[in-house]
Amino acid sequence: MRVMRHLPNLITGLRFLLIPLLVALLLEHRYVAAFAVFIVSAISDLADGLIARRWNLRTRLGAIADPLADKMTMLAVTLVLAVQALVPVWLATAIVVRDLVIVAGAVAFHFIVGRVEMAPSLLSKFNTVLEFSVLSALLADAAQAIEVTAWLPPLFTLMMITLVGSGVHYVWVWGRRAWQSKRRARSLAAADPR
Repeated sequence: MRVMRHLPNLITGLRFLLIPLLVALLLEHRYVAAFAVFIVSAISDLADGLIARRWNLRTRLGAIADPLADKMTMLAVTLVLAVQALVPVWLATAIVVRDLVIVAGAVAFHFIVGRVEMAPSLLSKFNTVLEFSVLSALLADAAQAIEVTAWLPPLFTLMMITLVGSGVHYVWVWGRRAWQSKRRARSLAAADPR
């Protein structure tokens, strides 16, 4: 039972270990193998979430590590594909900037206000699913399993819209929470003249 309690986090750890393998395969243009590893990573992401929810094995570490593993996997794939001219540089830049803004905001919130409870918005979840789907399609296309070239321009545009929208939403929500927390602290200080 002790191993079972840590199983979701162990699966998440496996996803971190798959990232360098994925990058190496992409750099060697072994797209069939890279696509397979990417899908294994996605399935393990679903598995650790299902196990954690089904047996109530959610932990603070898992809540941080799970989305971080997702982000690092997709970011690594995006950057390598951008270097290989399979993802537009403007889109890869937008993904990196959005993720940096979110991470910097979360760190600032933690140190200035307090504990960060990450709760992705519906738009952010949609963006993650869209990003994963587009990257999967690109890898499958590079592996010559399917042909998606005609669909890419509208998909890239939609990704850009959801990236900007979810990034602005995060800044708005967490900025508002920080402001409300600061206002509460001032009210408490004013009510306690000591």
